[in-house]
Amino acid sequence: MKYLNYQSTVGQLLLAASERGLSGVYFENHKHFKGSAGWQEDESDPILNQARQQLQEYFAGQRQDFDVPLDLSAGTEFQQEVWAALRRIPFAQTSSYLALAQGIERPKAVRAVGAANGRNPLSIIVPCHRVIASNGALTGYAGGLQNKEALLMLERKFSK
Repeated sequence: MKYLNYQSTVGQLLLAASERGLSGVYFENHKHFKGSAGWQEDESDPILNQARQQLQEYFAGQRQDFDVPLDLSAGTEFQQEVWAALRRIPFAQTSSYLALAQGIERPKAVRAVGAANGRNPLSIIVPCHRVIASNGALTGYAGGLQNKEALLMLERKFSK
């Protein structure tokens, strides 16, 4: 696994990539990040540089969708299904855990959808920050609720 650190407007992010694609975007105190022991820092990796460029464009309000190659193979089949559904939530829009569960035709799997959402290794790129509680409250975010709120505010700012 290769990685590089990227200083974003929401703090330090660690970008990780396999040979297949981008496999992680982790905040400094990311809840489910197991660490980068044994990984190789690589400032010249083309996938990592493409991800960094696209994130810079996102934070500048110049990008709403990402097309960097992704490697989501670390997730279970169910997690990958949820992560694919997250990518369909439009920029600056939100969805609820219930709506996400209904969208993948598993309306009783709200808690499992929430757990899969929380295990998303590709923060921002796979926009799990766009999922909120049915009552509109900001709940759970592996990168911290302050970052979730900042990302939602940034998207609202640039959607006008």
